[in-house]
Amino acid sequence: MAPFHRRARRPRSRRYPSDTTDAQWAMIDPLLPDPAWLAGQGGRREVHCRREIVDAIFYVVDNGITWRALPADFPPWSTVYNYFAAWEQAGVTVAMLDVLRDRTRLREGGVATPSAGIIDSQSVKAAETVGQSSRGYDAGKKTNGRKRHIVTDTLGLLLCVMVTTASVQDRDAGRTLLKRLAASCRRIRLVWADGGYAGKLVTWAAISLKLTVEIVKRPDKTAGFQVLPRRWVVERTLAWITGHRRCVRDYERLPEHHEAIVRWSMIRILTRRLTKPV
Repeated sequence: MAPFHRRARRPRSRRYPSDTTDAQWAMIDPLLPDPAWLAGQGGRREVHCRREIVDAIFYVVDNGITWRALPADFPPWSTVYNYFAAWEQAGVTVAMLDVLRDRTRLREGGVATPSAGIIDSQSVKAAETVGQSSRGYDAGKKTNGRKRHIVTDTLGLLLCVMVTTASVQDRDAGRTLLKRLAASCRRIRLVWADGGYAGKLVTWAAISLKLTVEIVKRPDKTAGFQVLPRRWVVERTLAWITGHRRCVRDYERLPEHHEAIVRWSMIRILTRRLTKPV
């Protein structure tokens, strides 16, 4: 029999496109940490069903509303936000994403852990809720805001995400991001990148991380748009992310909360993908 908090009554019916299906929830539920009181660590019993909390987070991510604008049939916005912040601090979204990505890779006929990845970045405008200390100006994209740096596998599934000010150069952010990648995905030995990562980063990655960074350059004589080998995969992933309205612009006061929003968008994508008939 399921623990008490897993059997909590769910008073609201599934009514929004972003709500989890029963199949999606069956995947997400076991990946959430047990509450402290259930482990004998004190604290009160949970009042709200966790499925409602996750549905509320998905609603914010998918529709781009403010936390305070959550519909009244969800738990109070402050409760939902507190769960969101606490789970992020505990690394829950990272662990969830890792498990769901591995399952997706196995379903697609590959091995669970990737051996190669693709790195890229995307500048997004920042809302007024983003403080001056964590925003900057990207002269190339003419964007005042933040920049999200991501690494995906060859299927376009998110491996790592890092958010910086938009003024940070790709090759500078690349060092920290590749360190995260090397720590979490030890099997990866090759990363494809665009010209923004060329130079000292390539040499540093080879020496410090035993990682090959291969630059995929755009042909000099090419005019207009062209699909580039390997790079189109990560660019498609960035399009998947911006398909969620909360990711079109950065509204988060903390950069790590925008990283969490990106991971939640990918968690939603992966659970929908895993629950589709083969």
